[in-house]
Amino acid sequence: MSGNQKKALQLIEHDFEDLELWYPVLRLREAGLTVHLAGEKAQETYIGKYGVPAIAECSFSEVNSADYDALLVPGGWAPDKLRRYPAVLELVKQFDAAQKPIGQICHAGWVLISAKILKGKKVTSTPGIRDDMENAGATWLDEPAVVDGHIISSRRPPDLPQYMQAFLEVLQKKA
Repeated sequence: MSGNQKKALQLIEHDFEDLELWYPVLRLREAGLTVHLAGEKAQETYIGKYGVPAIAECSFSEVNSADYDALLVPGGWAPDKLRRYPAVLELVKQFDAAQKPIGQICHAGWVLISAKILKGKKVTSTPGIRDDMENAGATWLDEPAVVDGHIISSRRPPDLPQYMQAFLEVLQKKA
């Protein structure tokens, strides 16, 4: 897939699941996309659950969703922090309103729940937040990757290949 100048935004906060952040970033870059990491503070170093660092290139508050074609939310414990930022929830709502691909894996569903965009959607996540997903009005499926329109969800690191294949397919259809 040629990136055709496509850009994706990957949200970041401390205690992200290392593979769930880096595998999508690297896979999208391999596919020709530009991927920016956005954290609470630009140029801050965020540390994953297993010690892998990542530097935010921009802050949530300075990001314009219109400049991006897709959004990624990592798993780990970061989503519990990310969903507390009003700027993050506003970004998620903007991507949703524009029907741009939103990828979420593992605990990342918490962010979409807090943005109140899952009602009536089919999704998956780590089984540990299944009740949360269902209580938000979603239908939870135990599958490696679930696509419902522009929302692509996945369970955990072993499902990353299926997740990114599905994400890239949705992104390509939006061309």
